[in-house]
Amino acid sequence: MAPKKYGAKEISKAKLERWPNPSPDRDYTIDIQFSEFTCLCPRSGYPDFAVIKINYIPDKYIVELKSLKLYLNKFRNESISHEAVTNLVFDDLKKRLKPRYLEVIGDFNPRGNVKTVIRAATD
Repeated sequence: MAPKKYGAKEISKAKLERWPNPSPDRDYTIDIQFSEFTCLCPRSGYPDFAVIKINYIPDKYIVELKSLKLYLNKFRNESISHEAVTNLVFDDLKKRLKPRYLEVIGDFNPRGNVKTVIRAATD
């Protein structure tokens, strides 16, 4: 078995990092798009492709982008439904950042002529 490459090692130990918000006294929106998201269909094992969109208004913390990229890449070999992965990303970001507002959208590519868009948001 070949040794893990650098990227695979980084992905395997990825954790969402938070940084102090540089402007906690102001409401402002952070919009992030991760356009090369993949996971595996839990039924067929075929890959699912999506754009994961994250929109949030930070409070005390913001997400460090490289840690987010590595965290999202962890799903590429996971068998998980569109609904489950979108809600898990939402829950993990909400727990780690405690933002004033958070929305996560899983915009999945059509497969079998069916397109799915999942939205999870705070009230």
